[in-house]
Amino acid sequence: MTARWIKYILQFKIPGGTSRGILREKPSWFLLIEKNGKTGIGECGLLPGLSTDDRPGYESKLNELVEAINSGESIPDLKHWPSISFGMEMAIADLGAEKAHQLFPGAFTRGETGIDINGLVWMGKPEDMRRQIDEKLDTGFQCIKLKIGAVEFADELDLIAHIRKNYSAADITIRVDANGAFSLKDAPGKLTQLAEFELHSIEQPIPAGNWDAMAELCATSPLPIALDEELIGISDVAEMDRMMKTIRPQAIILKPSLVGGFEACDQWIDLAKKHRAGWWATSALESNIGLNAIAQYTFTKNNPLPQGLGTGQLYTNNFDSPLEIKSGKLFHFPEKDWNLSKLL
Repeated sequence: MTARWIKYILQFKIPGGTSRGILREKPSWFLLIEKNGKTGIGECGLLPGLSTDDRPGYESKLNELVEAINSGESIPDLKHWPSISFGMEMAIADLGAEKAHQLFPGAFTRGETGIDINGLVWMGKPEDMRRQIDEKLDTGFQCIKLKIGAVEFADELDLIAHIRKNYSAADITIRVDANGAFSLKDAPGKLTQLAEFELHSIEQPIPAGNWDAMAELCATSPLPIALDEELIGISDVAEMDRMMKTIRPQAIILKPSLVGGFEACDQWIDLAKKHRAGWWATSALESNIGLNAIAQYTFTKNNPLPQGLGTGQLYTNNFDSPLEIKSGKLFHFPEKDWNLSKLL
């Protein structure tokens, strides 16, 4: 078995606005493991400024992993390198798959059914966000997710009101993601105003790490709260359980690249069940290679909620794949071929 890695910079078609800044490109490192003429591909994707392994030594750790594989030595500890751990897990699963890039074969990979997903609306000028909303609604999305927290709150409320003017909560589900942008002081009042629009949930209203304040919000908020950034960097099961027991969120968001892969996601799902919290999965701006793996894994969990798996259309230089979005669902069409010539 031999291994190597390739760095690839994904370029946004339109800069993506978040409360942490504007994203114009996103790096990914692809781990390629070869054995008996087959190649397994895993995506190690970082979110700059958010991933705990976005730090010096990343490529050195990849080199250490590759050298261990090539020499037949023990795999190095990847516990504190969640995106590399996920890339390794993905590559091994792909290598062992009967058909390339079908890590979890089933009704989804056969093209028999799709996965409900939310339509993501990036931050920007109010008129740009309204245009994005209308485009998502026109193309059949029944769940809209808005990034909030970087423009005037009154403008964000107007955008939500724009949806509710024409669609009730029974017609269109609305989620918002604050990425921790609310202050501890302002959060309760803002949650009360948002709740008037019958939203499904809000992701990470205040910065991660404020467990007691977040617990108070989850206990008193008129709007369900889902934890996102709060999960990042916690890899010990006992600590994961302590966080869930302390905060008692209504839901958690699973991003395999940020929490350490599918095995780690399984642990979080078990804890969500234990603490009576909901969950859904979200891609962390991976290319279609990573998105494909996350979508297949998510489908196996039979979660009826819309998932956050609509990021495959963001890039000018993404890889052609069997993935396609139709009427607010992500489908895998096996008759469509992969084209990885940009990478290989």
